[in-house]
Amino acid sequence: MTAPYWQDVLISLRQIIRATDLQSKRIMKVCGLTIPQVMVLRAIESLGDVTVKRISDQVSLSQATVTTILNRLEDKQFVERVRSAKDRRIVNARLTESGVSMLDEVPPLLHDEFINRFESLGGTEKESILDSLQQVASMMNAEKIDASPLLDIQAPIKEDIRDIKPSDSIE
Repeated sequence: MTAPYWQDVLISLRQIIRATDLQSKRIMKVCGLTIPQVMVLRAIESLGDVTVKRISDQVSLSQATVTTILNRLEDKQFVERVRSAKDRRIVNARLTESGVSMLDEVPPLLHDEFINRFESLGGTEKESILDSLQQVASMMNAEKIDASPLLDIQAPIKEDIRDIKPSDSIE
C-alpha cells in the first residue's frame, strides 16, 4: 500500500520551512537582522517616507508586527520616524544613512541556489510555481496568517496567539 500524497506534501513543506529557517539564521548571523526586518527596510527604501499601513500592505504583515519591527529598527538607528509636513498627525518611517548602508550588506533573503534556479525558469514556470504555492497556502487557510513568527525569531508570541480565531484552525 502506498502512502497518501499528503504525507509527501507534508515532508516537502517541512523541508521548505527548515530551509527558510536556516536562511533566516544565516541572515541574522551576517547582519543581525531578521527576514521581516529586512523586508520592512526594503519596503521603506522602495516607497520612500511611508506609513505603517503602507509598509504593512507591501510586506503582508500586520500593522502591529510592522510597528514592533520599526521599533527595533529605530533602536538600531536604521529608521527614523518623521511627521508629515502636510499633515502633522501622520507619522512616516524613513531610512537613515545607516539603514541604507545595511541594505547594501544584506545577503539574499532566499538561498542563492534557489534564486539562480528559479530565475533560470521561464515566465510560465515561475507563475506556475507561485500559483501552486499560493494554492497550498489557501488550502491551509494560511493566506491571511502573519508569516512573521516563522520568519522573525524575535516575533512576539502573545500577539500571535490573540490573533488566532477558531476559524483559523488547521485540521
